[in-house]
Amino acid sequence: MSPRAERKQVLLRLDPAVHDALARWANDELRSANAQIEFLLRRALADAGRLPTSAAPIPPRGRPRGGPPPEE
Repeated sequence: MSPRAERKQVLLRLDPAVHDALARWANDELRSANAQIEFLLRRALADAGRLPTSAAPIPPRGRPRGGPPPEE
């Protein structure tokens, strides 16, 4: 799967207290709540030996690197 391949969308209902804790944790690690959920799910799958080898890596955090600075 290429980094630009379409990603699946999932509706997830969470207890508000769980969501607040997740959002704080994600903020502490400079991730979105969505990225934090994916990170945790991948870690759980890997720990259980169930992470597919075909799963693309998680995109790096932060803004994408730009090209060389524009010439003046």
